[in-house]
Amino acid sequence: MKFKATQEWNVVSVEEIKANTSNALATGPFGSSIGPRFFESCGVPIIRGTNLSEDISVRLNHKNIAFMSVEKSRDFERSKARKGDLVFTSRGSVGQVGLIDKNCPYPEYVISNNMMKLSPDPTKVDSNYLYYLFSSQAMSEEIKNQTIGTSVPGFNLGQLRSMRIRLPPLPEQHAIARTLGSLDNKIELNRRMNETLETMARAIFNSWFVDFDPVRARAEGRELAGMDAETTALFPDSFEETELGMVPKGWRISKIGDVVKIVGGATPSTKNPQFWNGAISFATPKDLAPLTSPILLETERRITDAGLKNISSGLLPKGTVLLSSRAPIGYLAIAEIPVAVNQGFIAMICNGDLPNYYVLTWLHENMDTILGNANGTTFLEISKKNFRPIACIVPSPETLLCFIKLVDALFKKIVENLIESNTLAAMRDLLLPELLSGNLRVKEIPCREGI
Repeated sequence: MKFKATQEWNVVSVEEIKANTSNALATGPFGSSIGPRFFESCGVPIIRGTNLSEDISVRLNHKNIAFMSVEKSRDFERSKARKGDLVFTSRGSVGQVGLIDKNCPYPEYVISNNMMKLSPDPTKVDSNYLYYLFSSQAMSEEIKNQTIGTSVPGFNLGQLRSMRIRLPPLPEQHAIARTLGSLDNKIELNRRMNETLETMARAIFNSWFVDFDPVRARAEGRELAGMDAETTALFPDSFEETELGMVPKGWRISKIGDVVKIVGGATPSTKNPQFWNGAISFATPKDLAPLTSPILLETERRITDAGLKNISSGLLPKGTVLLSSRAPIGYLAIAEIPVAVNQGFIAMICNGDLPNYYVLTWLHENMDTILGNANGTTFLEISKKNFRPIACIVPSPETLLCFIKLVDALFKKIVENLIESNTLAAMRDLLLPELLSGNLRVKEIPCREGI
């Protein structure tokens, strides 16, 4: 990693900045001693490779985190990580780094096999600064260039221990970490707000279209808390028997393939350069995997008009609902951009009886049914043929219109937050290498209120 020459910056090894405690540099347990057979529903969380993210603003991903019992965790004291510790992948996706910062909800974690942890000395280095340093593209590439092995790249504890890094004085480390952290804190705030907004939309859907709370209230002659009389009157006051059980009277049952237009995608030949690096967004399930909100704003790859001609479904309109249909099934998003998709999707154009916000939430609530219709030996896949017949409830147009008016504001705010977060992330990515190299000093950055 190249740095601007500054007298007050010191070159040190990782070994020199570790804490003066036992196991300040340590690996995870060996082999299967921490395997799935020890996983519990609660206890001490286990950090696996899936809990690290390529998104710098996500210090540690707690989605689908595994746990082990407190008693079992005592067998792995040397592999425990606590607040201020950094964690690294040692095999597979090397170059990824995580940080157990003050916002992490657990006091300690156990790192799994194929992981390493570093407890820095706080009198020498700021953990947040060190996280940004190792998250930088330059350091990530340096680690990847040192990997051992071909089929499964490896980066071991000895290599991490001997890595040379350049550190500014501790006060400047704090200042750099605060500058970059203020941007990531706002990104994290937006992410949490979007989680709340999405939860609100799903709660309305479940109340209206799964639990049928307004219908039950009318049938029992009572008022429903939080719902005015005009809205309540849009719902039936009784139920009728259907193939999906008791549903509100007058609402119909249909096949999802009859109420939305379902299409798939394809991948233009990657050997033909005339198909690629154009102006048309091209989505793969990989674009949906890291999304923190169910909105697709951009894609990793783009194709040309010539490439688009190789995809029979063509350019899908903004508002299309996307479901990853294999490896794995279940990534979901509404495309906020016109987009072409590859063969790993079932795409739903919702210009018929069911609007896209309803369909998106319906997919969430019916994922078990979707998975039950999947098949495959190497990996599960849900085909369009098996997806189209899945039964769904079609509420009255008046009720759907009311639902859309309610949740539209929620989803618009989600999009607004995502756009702001993307802008902040771009600013952080621009500042990060300049600050870490010493080309830009913190005192040279003008103070901006709110950042």
